[in-house]
Amino acid sequence: MRHTAVLIPGDGIGPEVADACRTVLHAAGAPVDWEVHHAGSAAIDRGEKSLLPQSTLDAILRHGVALKGPITTPIGGGFTSINVTLRKALDLYAAVRPVRSIEGVPTRFTGVDLVIVRENTEGLYSGIEHTLAEGVVASIKVATDKASRRIARYAFEYAREHRRKKVSVFHKANIMKLSDGLFIRCAKEEWQKSYSEIEYEEVIVDAGCMKLVSDPSKFDVILSENLYGDILSDLCAGLVGGLGVCPGSNIGEKGAVFEAVHGSAPDIAGRNLANPLALLKSAVMMLRYLAQYRRDERCGRSAETIERAMHACLAAGRKTRDLGGMLGTREFAAALSAECASPVGAG
Repeated sequence: MRHTAVLIPGDGIGPEVADACRTVLHAAGAPVDWEVHHAGSAAIDRGEKSLLPQSTLDAILRHGVALKGPITTPIGGGFTSINVTLRKALDLYAAVRPVRSIEGVPTRFTGVDLVIVRENTEGLYSGIEHTLAEGVVASIKVATDKASRRIARYAFEYAREHRRKKVSVFHKANIMKLSDGLFIRCAKEEWQKSYSEIEYEEVIVDAGCMKLVSDPSKFDVILSENLYGDILSDLCAGLVGGLGVCPGSNIGEKGAVFEAVHGSAPDIAGRNLANPLALLKSAVMMLRYLAQYRRDERCGRSAETIERAMHACLAAGRKTRDLGGMLGTREFAAALSAECASPVGAG
């Protein structure tokens, strides 16, 4: 049995890092076939009438999994974020972003091992904005009991399944007493009902950010609403080497989309400079998802093979220039592939 996954290469450096991922997964013997679809500017460039074609959404629903490269989002104008639109269209309510220290990527901290669980469908990212008067704009933050409880249960289930000891709920309920107050109340009630073996705490988000950059070992699983989760994910990525080494996933009941969380970097597109690690680590998350939900141990073994190859290459200094190495995108993919094919790398 093989699994078909939708591949959305994305914009800018997206096609390069997507090609690198395909190369490495093939070398690791991952039982995955790709069905390529497009979104964002790449879709328009290929003659589609929509930035998020229905055919792309239909393919994800049909196959249940997708791997997505970075998609450009205009700042201060232009079209709505395709990433946000995709999450809403497929109700991908849980964004999960592991943040772990990596051997061979020196940073201020060692031993960082965090997971950000972010509510992915509402909050300020609901995109409800309007002009009240000239020069006056209002944005509405949406919080519902249903979504707050759903993401809380996901975070606690994740902690239980992965043997995590603590869930910290980040909030600003001292100021936003209704919206953030609802969020923490739902989280605490869900914890009390079914997850009391897990340590629970509530942390005001600004104080939590200070604690994170002072001593990230104080945290384990961090649960937050949409905007805070987006900011926290990038902040925590800075603890381990940046967005170029951190994976991301968007999980819903209808499927899952795994993605690089960095930008499309159009300034280096086509120059063989991009680091494919973020998308590759997201592909590893996808393989583990398939191993769990499709009951296919081969996917789990392939994920382990790729992770061993990554650790071996980085520890030996075989890495891209942004991490202090000398390899281009293609050369790094080749080094990883060779490591996957070696007796040790192949497990």
